[in-house]
Amino acid sequence: MTLAFRLRHHFPSIDMDMAFEVPSPGVTMLFGPSGCGKTTVINAAAGLFRPDECHISVDDKVLCDTRSGVWLPPERRRVGLVFQDAKLFPHMTIETNLRFGMRRTEPGSIRFDEVVDLLGIGHLLDRRPKTLSGGERQRVAIGRGLLAQPHLLLMDEPLASLDAPRKAEILPFLTRLKTALRLPIIYVTHSPDELSQLGDSVVLLERGRVVACGSVPDIAGRADLPLGQRDDAGAVLVCRVAEHDGDRVLTRLEGGGISLWVPCLDAAVGAECRVRIPAREVILANRVPEAISLHNIIPATVRRLTDGDRRKSVLVEIALPDGVLLSRVTPDAIERLALEPGSAVLGLIKSTSIEVLGA
Repeated sequence: MTLAFRLRHHFPSIDMDMAFEVPSPGVTMLFGPSGCGKTTVINAAAGLFRPDECHISVDDKVLCDTRSGVWLPPERRRVGLVFQDAKLFPHMTIETNLRFGMRRTEPGSIRFDEVVDLLGIGHLLDRRPKTLSGGERQRVAIGRGLLAQPHLLLMDEPLASLDAPRKAEILPFLTRLKTALRLPIIYVTHSPDELSQLGDSVVLLERGRVVACGSVPDIAGRADLPLGQRDDAGAVLVCRVAEHDGDRVLTRLEGGGISLWVPCLDAAVGAECRVRIPAREVILANRVPEAISLHNIIPATVRRLTDGDRRKSVLVEIALPDGVLLSRVTPDAIERLALEPGSAVLGLIKSTSIEVLGA
């Protein structure tokens, strides 16, 4: 099953020509600078904007196809919308706000009690929106969108208005939601953290064009793409908890064809998690040091080197058996280690440098 999107439209300031196809269900992250077309995708999928040419289908349902004259109005698309602003009705209780999304839709598989439990908002039902924190309001807004029984959920920077602590509060709920409900979701973000933790697929956009499209681990690990040009570039691996070593207070993860030791996690053996390994934290070597404090020494092969003149550094892709790491080093390091595509190399990573995003 897939979510397919194709759009062409002429604006006075830009011509947009975008097309992508991603697996469904799953969370597809739209990532790119302001004005690149992210919100245009959201509005077209919701039926709020009619492009010159457009085809959007979710699994076997065609929402629009301008070539064949198909254009379902917004109310027939079964699409849920969540914006930056929660847009709750201030005069209603939280329960009434939630049930408002159920009034004009047919009963479906998403149940009220299930949504309340997943989002952790049961204790808020009798309260009014003005008494809630920003993170709580946004969780209620997400619940209202889900209770409209959508076939597609559209989220336009839903956490952009929240500060860092509120984002950290709500991200685990979103992770639970995507795992439990298995909806196709299009999610607009500027945040690499949200992309790494929540995304299954990512579509990189620039000036109305698709620069790249693929799984989050594949795209995040590309040194030649915009994510790799950022100072906070880092590789993403999908892992599982392999064992806990109580004596060493460490947990061993398996993912990407390698093992990684991290500080002990409160997670069951076999649990799935994601890790993000910042490029600036990966040291390269051509031999194993005799004595060193770090726990992770990863044999790998150099796959690609970027021209890093702008930052006086080079971003190195190193291939794993089933994944990739990134390392940001100086040109001098490249010369001293004689690194080039195909070179054998060791990636040295402190256990405390590995960001475990969810378990």
